[in-house]
Amino acid sequence: MLVDTGTVDDTAEVALRAGARVVHAAWPGHVAQKNRALAEAVRGWVLSLDADEWLTPEAWEQVRSAIATPAGAVGFSLPRCNHWLGTPLRHGRWYPDRKVRVVRRGAGRWVGDDPHDQLQVDGLVRPLPGDIAHVPYRSLGEHLRTIDRYTEIAARSLGDRGVRARLWDPPAHAALHWIDAVLFRSAWRDGVPGMAVATLGAAYSGLKWWRLWRRAGR
Repeated sequence: MLVDTGTVDDTAEVALRAGARVVHAAWPGHVAQKNRALAEAVRGWVLSLDADEWLTPEAWEQVRSAIATPAGAVGFSLPRCNHWLGTPLRHGRWYPDRKVRVVRRGAGRWVGDDPHDQLQVDGLVRPLPGDIAHVPYRSLGEHLRTIDRYTEIAARSLGDRGVRARLWDPPAHAALHWIDAVLFRSAWRDGVPGMAVATLGAAYSGLKWWRLWRRAGR
């Protein structure tokens, strides 16, 4: 089943030819849209993937085996391997980036602040090997535009929850993000792409908190 929110390419047609049910719906936000998809599902188990994600062959076999013999689990998580400009990153804050993406129908819901959502499961969640492959950006320009758009959404979500930023929060959060990615999670082992992603992640964190600080009119 595909929830389509007005794509302008042939996504819906490809899905229909593959035998999928296509649901056309307006965009209410990340969390609301994914909960809509859960509500539309009709099978016993739900695998949730975004348009820029897919299961590796190993992950696909692991999921099939797990739902056949769940051993009391109602959800399963998998590591997500993010690719940046053609390079799979296996260090830093982007890996293993484990995500719960398989849930028994009726046993989970999406929660969180847009655009950062997570699948919350009512019951036992077991980890599985095998990666979810993810290509979040097709170019550096798209990455930068996404940072600009998502930091605005994130700052608004935080502000709506009553979170307030102080003047030192933007540089502090940016520095802590970079130190964590590079020194504690070895982003440098992924070479130039790993260091670039660590730096862009620090920029994201700092910009989000700066925009939150500005929202307070200070």
